[in-house]
Amino acid sequence: MLDLVRGLKNVVKLSHVQIDSSIFRLHYTITVICLLGFSLLVTTRQYVGDPIDCVHTNEIPKDVLNTYCWIHSTYTIPSAFWKRIGIDVAHPGIDKTIDPEERRYVRYYQWVCFCLFFQAILFYIPRWLWKNWEAGKVGALTMDLDLGIISESEKRLKKKLILDYLFANLKHHNFWAARYFFCELLALINVIGQMFLLDRFFDGTFLTFGIEVLSFADRDQEDRIDPMVYIFPRLTKCTFHKFGSSGELEKHDALCILPLNIFNEKIYIFLWFWMLTLASLTTVVVLYRTALCLSCSLRTSLFKLRYRRVKPECVEMIMEKTAVGDWFLLYLLGQNIDHMVFKDVFHDLAKKLGYRNKDMSDP
Repeated sequence: MLDLVRGLKNVVKLSHVQIDSSIFRLHYTITVICLLGFSLLVTTRQYVGDPIDCVHTNEIPKDVLNTYCWIHSTYTIPSAFWKRIGIDVAHPGIDKTIDPEERRYVRYYQWVCFCLFFQAILFYIPRWLWKNWEAGKVGALTMDLDLGIISESEKRLKKKLILDYLFANLKHHNFWAARYFFCELLALINVIGQMFLLDRFFDGTFLTFGIEVLSFADRDQEDRIDPMVYIFPRLTKCTFHKFGSSGELEKHDALCILPLNIFNEKIYIFLWFWMLTLASLTTVVVLYRTALCLSCSLRTSLFKLRYRRVKPECVEMIMEKTAVGDWFLLYLLGQNIDHMVFKDVFHDLAKKLGYRNKDMSDP
């Protein structure tokens, strides 16, 4: 178990070189770790115990009945959730059934661990794509210039290498940056798509799950059903058929306890709020990226605000003579190298592009 946890930690390990936004990192770090952790949790008997435990008779071995009900699914009666507990019904959702069409089958619990693992993979895909498309460009240009201890001769050489690369490749980074913007859009599509996927997984109850939980406490005692118990019932029914001693078909109704649902309800209420928050933040980021791509003045203002050591005139000139991809690369470089080094590189690039000023010191 510990070896597996260490392996998962290495998968989502962050590099000291930042090549994406903090919101984008939430998708492949915290989200992936949570999903993988939840997947391990629901498969660990140390905390959950037996995933299902059915009330059995002497004629049917306990293991046989538990295995049968686990494989073939259990069910509840939706109308029984509205009845009085201890008076009309023994437990929420448990009642006698005349019409089999009244049954609401609980089929998801066998697949929760696989679903969570599959979700983690989907959340990591945009990161995997961008890491391959970025191809270490930012890390190669950084050249350890984020370290304060470096000789002046080495610093001058590395600054010249960065400057020569930027000048020689102006307006050649649009496609490179566009792939990152696509990965951010893909992350948004993924989180929204997963919410609809989970809604299908839970028979159309997930999209409103969080709203139902929040509004549950405000409803009248007689007019409310606990949404956690409705979607994740602790007690269900299972019908087992067998032949009797005379060859007649016998039917056995069993009550089944699902301890696993105690964890499932907590996991998915957390995921509902987390995915909603993540979708909202990522939507803002995608709209923000769109505005940056369309507006040169917005890129200029952002650069001035983010890198105050750089002369505003240099920022305006370089933004006019470069494209969106160059702005994105410069922005990432500014986040990964020493601020004074970045200021010098930026000023030198402005000089090569035609900027003339006797004083290139701090404004």
